[in-house]
Amino acid sequence: MRKVYLTGAGPGDIELLTLKALRVVRQADVIIYDRLVNPDLLKEAKPGCECIYVGKENKHHILPQDEINTLLYDKALEHESVVRLKGGDSVVFGRGGEEALFLVSKGIDFEFIPGITSAIAVPEMANIPITHRGKSVSFRVVTGYESPDKGYAQLDWSSFKHDETIIFLMGLHQLENICKQLIGVGKSKDYPVAVISRGTLEDEQVIVGTLADIYEKAKDLPTPALIVVGEVVRIREVLLGEG
Repeated sequence: MRKVYLTGAGPGDIELLTLKALRVVRQADVIIYDRLVNPDLLKEAKPGCECIYVGKENKHHILPQDEINTLLYDKALEHESVVRLKGGDSVVFGRGGEEALFLVSKGIDFEFIPGITSAIAVPEMANIPITHRGKSVSFRVVTGYESPDKGYAQLDWSSFKHDETIIFLMGLHQLENICKQLIGVGKSKDYPVAVISRGTLEDEQVIVGTLADIYEKAKDLPTPALIVVGEVVRIREVLLGEG
């Protein structure tokens, strides 16, 4: 049966790929993959598998989303097994839901294969547990990029004034504004923040600071980068024997 597998590739480290994702990658006739996918995963593809790069970067898309949707449809008509491979999890700001709806509208069978989301894995592997008794009993994952075509702010910044762990994805270019907004709703300038660049990979960089100084410390880090705001950031120095 022809099928498109909307597959999460995990946060970067190839060993964090799920067994199910590895199985479909090895069986795929076509792999359509994004920028955040570890290229070593493509070495697992069978001989003759067609690998198509459709990566997206800030203000630069190899293919617009509607063309990616069409590509998935076209390849599904040609082949039995098409893998759409995305960094992290395909439905955590990965537009996997949009692609699934498009495929259903065209009568194409699909299956979601969850991936380990960077929102949890990257802080954890950097020794920052996103929840911790006495410090944070909840967490929120937020896009750091608001679509300019909406014409209005999508985030209710006043809702961030309570103590919880906040993970911003795709937010490095908005870091200064994020800090200003959080201070504006009442968070202390000394509130702890960490920015993790290229998390789970060998060249990972972790910068720890506060809402007052993290922008200057971390603004030049390479992307992808993830921002963690919360008291749990302080646990890192204890775990590393620095506190």
